[in-house]
Amino acid sequence: MKETLLVLLLPFAGTSIGAACVYLMKSTPGKALEKMLNGFAAGVMLAASVWSLLLPAIEQSEAMGGLAFLPAAAGFWAGILFLLAFDEGISRLCSGRRSRKEQKKQTVLFTAVTLHNIPEGIAVGVVLAAWLTGSRLITFPEVLAVSAGIAIQNVPEGAIISMPLLGTRTRRGGAFGWGVLSGAVEPLAALAALWISSLLSVLLPYLLSFAAGAMIYVAANELIPEMKDGAIRKAGLFAFTFGFTVMMALDVALG
Repeated sequence: MKETLLVLLLPFAGTSIGAACVYLMKSTPGKALEKMLNGFAAGVMLAASVWSLLLPAIEQSEAMGGLAFLPAAAGFWAGILFLLAFDEGISRLCSGRRSRKEQKKQTVLFTAVTLHNIPEGIAVGVVLAAWLTGSRLITFPEVLAVSAGIAIQNVPEGAIISMPLLGTRTRRGGAFGWGVLSGAVEPLAALAALWISSLLSVLLPYLLSFAAGAMIYVAANELIPEMKDGAIRKAGLFAFTFGFTVMMALDVALG
């Protein structure tokens, strides 16, 4: 029981630690820092989309046989189109004042990261289910490694939700709460995977690539344009490169 709870809650703890970075900031971010946060978030999301989502989706499809790229391509397009429709709906609700447009951006970003966390939670649940049912193919240290790896990857993702919110007149507690909330879906998705692990293991390539499409849509449509806008765009570019490198290194090192 203790082992199961540890595996389920580790990824959520990683997101919460990242969201807590909001308390390290002394004030609301200036223009340069806003661009750096947008660039860092875009870099993290693009790297996570490739190494955490699309490549694992293709590997899962290869293990099942058939054309490995088809589930990844289908899920990717579905994620793009879903976020496009969601973005259009939010834009109509938040049209007009600048504060509403900033709120819309954060809503779309929160949705994309939350969608990304769902297949990660399912991945934890699937390997946990394999261990609990006595499979010889996976040991508890391997299950713990998967959970811990996702937890470490979730630290920068929690930060990219909470830290930019300080620029939208959101209090630190509220910014932290939104970051934590984005990770709360992971243990819930893991529990769902425990109950219906055989079905979710078949759907996992589609869910992984769906989340990748959602994240790349946000990076390309919301974050990168703002990162490049204005005279201080180099700050955003360097932050983008740094975020991409950090997330790529984490994904490759943690497998």
